[in-house]
Amino acid sequence: MTNKELLSQYPEINWKGAKAMRDIITHHYFDIDAEIIFEVCKNNIRPLRDTLSTIIAEFAIKPKY
Repeated sequence: MTNKELLSQYPEINWKGAKAMRDIITHHYFDIDAEIIFEVCKNNIRPLRDTLSTIIAEFAIKPKY
């Protein structure tokens, strides 16, 4: 839908790291260090949430054609 150009418009987020974290939580959950997950969430959830809200808002105002 975005020709793989969407995430590059928001370089403030480490998208590769976010995808890797999702992979670890989903597929390697026995190897998870809860303290590391907590620190990552504590430091990164708010900026990620804010960026995702921006993306959603920008898609809501763009015409769909």
